[in-house]
Amino acid sequence: MSSESRATGGILEAGLEGLSHNFLTGTLEELVKWARSHSVMPATFGLACCALEMMAAGGPHYDLARYGMETFRASPRQADLMIVAGRVSQKMAPVLRQIYDQMMEPKWVISMGVCASSGGMFNNYAIVQGVDQIVPVDVYAPGCPPSPETLMHAILTLHGQIRAGELTRRPGEGAGIVIDQVGASGITPVSISPVSLGRN
Repeated sequence: MSSESRATGGILEAGLEGLSHNFLTGTLEELVKWARSHSVMPATFGLACCALEMMAAGGPHYDLARYGMETFRASPRQADLMIVAGRVSQKMAPVLRQIYDQMMEPKWVISMGVCASSGGMFNNYAIVQGVDQIVPVDVYAPGCPPSPETLMHAILTLHGQIRAGELTRRPGEGAGIVIDQVGASGITPVSISPVSLGRN
């Protein structure tokens, strides 16, 4: 009996468990996670100077279309990613929550910049001290303002979390992922601890 026939007989005896894991034998859940990670549609929600860096990331030099994100959606019903770019005022907080509630499930949030993540230098009554008090945040992109490379790193981190399936265990709980700031001078480690989420 040749080695080829023994291998074939082993596969026939073991069924699909004898095959190695590949595209054809992948589960439907993994296929859905792969499709979700490559078809994320962000909502336009630029609030301050971080929005300029978000627009630059969508331009031809950085080209977010490589990741299946070529269009920022103007309607929250067509979007599944909210990039909160900039400081959130107390008057804007209910609008932000309403847009988040109108987005389709599953939905994700990236907090872009130190102002969105923790209030930044605006430690006063008018600015929300961290957008995670309003919506669950999945990935924090640090910086003032974060460079387009940092935003792209946050997006790729989110894609990895979607493919790993770690975000499917919630709605309502963010993953609280912290990334390093990427700039022209290299990587500067920035630690941002996620705040406990008290929601309605």
